[in-house]
Amino acid sequence: MTSASMQRAPSVELDDIQGLVRFAYKHHTQACFLLLRVKERAAARAWLASAPVASAVTIEPPPDTALQIAFTSEGLRALGAAGDIVDSFSAEFVAGMSADASRMRRLGDLGANDPSSWQWGAAQRAPHVLLLLYALPGKLADWQAAVCAQCDAGFEELACLPTSDMDGTEPFGFVDGISQPQLDWRRERPVRDADQLAYTNLACLGEFLLGYPNEYGGYTDRPLLDPQRDASASLPRAEDAPDKADLGRNGSYLVMRQLRQDVQGFWQFIDAQARGDAAARQRLAEAMVGRTMDGAPLVPDADEAVPAAGIASPQPELNNFTYRSDPEGLRCPLGAHIRRANPRNADLPLGASGIVSRGIRMLGLNAEALAQDRVASTRFHRLLRRGREYGAEVSVAQALAGGGAGSESGLQFICLNANIARQFEFVQSAWLASSKFDGLRNESDALLGNRLPGPDGARSDGFSMPRRDACDARVEGMPQFVTVLGGAYFFLPGIRALRYLATAGSP
Repeated sequence: MTSASMQRAPSVELDDIQGLVRFAYKHHTQACFLLLRVKERAAARAWLASAPVASAVTIEPPPDTALQIAFTSEGLRALGAAGDIVDSFSAEFVAGMSADASRMRRLGDLGANDPSSWQWGAAQRAPHVLLLLYALPGKLADWQAAVCAQCDAGFEELACLPTSDMDGTEPFGFVDGISQPQLDWRRERPVRDADQLAYTNLACLGEFLLGYPNEYGGYTDRPLLDPQRDASASLPRAEDAPDKADLGRNGSYLVMRQLRQDVQGFWQFIDAQARGDAAARQRLAEAMVGRTMDGAPLVPDADEAVPAAGIASPQPELNNFTYRSDPEGLRCPLGAHIRRANPRNADLPLGASGIVSRGIRMLGLNAEALAQDRVASTRFHRLLRRGREYGAEVSVAQALAGGGAGSESGLQFICLNANIARQFEFVQSAWLASSKFDGLRNESDALLGNRLPGPDGARSDGFSMPRRDACDARVEGMPQFVTVLGGAYFFLPGIRALRYLATAGSP
């Protein structure tokens, strides 16, 4: 246990945290995301120094609009941030999402997903600043126009990414946004490096906010400055190093990827596999996702569901389960999308209580437990999703009839995490893009896979559905349903850090 966690944990500075971390802005059904590049540093900094950024403090009724601001590492340099400060952020953030072939391979950004084909995010199309604009119905157009006018002197617009309100479903037609980690905002959970023997949805703040203890009981590396570099004492002081100014505290890394979804191709392929049988078509699609189209999990009612205190969901009854009752994937296939994205396991395989049983499982001496220990513990790899759909909504019937072929729809994927490598990149590479997840072979994520052979030449275009006392049912030759059109790593700073970055070192 760290020294900070031995004492009563200090309260969370909600007024210094950008609201997106705490809220999904669900009432603000209109949104757009502006990708900007700095064209005149002084003007850009002047606007950032006073931009009306919304905090995590609850306001009732909700304001008409909300603004959030994030930066790429290249953007911080363009604004004049000192090189040693920028280099103190994580290596992944500093390098960027499309920086090297190794990262592209791990993330599945090959073939049609290659950054050389992106509409934004690579080379001269790399953004400096991301503005996230949220508005209540009917309020976005004027808000966007006003913000763009304010920014015009300091920035040039690289792209405006639109969003759509699909009433809680994603473009393939499934209810979305159900499973989210619950953040320990009251800091009541003991923070220490100890085994967690049962899955819980409650997560340490430090998994999503820099400057707070994480699931390991430690603090993620971030820029800590000597006080003389913060002469006005505008930055908070670090909990783990009180003599340092904490530029990272109350900030988070924001991962953004624009994902185009081939709704027509998805449903027409599945219909062909089902030979036109509507019931079989829906069952296959739901098996690939892991939920029914209305959001219900495919696992049987769990006899040991997640404790109610650990649930944080708009529809908690759809999130109150684990895979303990379905270890072989007979109901929810092992490779289903939701099972890959969140395996809902704990640090050790299940077993009897007691030190002997626990020791046997830790040493891998129990064959049954060992077979269940092929997936890393979930709690170290959670993501806080904040994405929005975009484009026109296409029904299953329209997709099967060839409708929507001339329109584009997809997801402006956004997630927040404190450690890009351990959270986003791990989930994307080890769980979603991997063709060997949980002992599987020759299949990547049924929705997000790029279907390209792995480095060893193994195929990744299959999907298997285990059956009791029979060979797996298997689909082969799946095409790619989701294509990456752009992406970048951003730093979403605390509001005091935002003002510091806009003013420190200015001429």
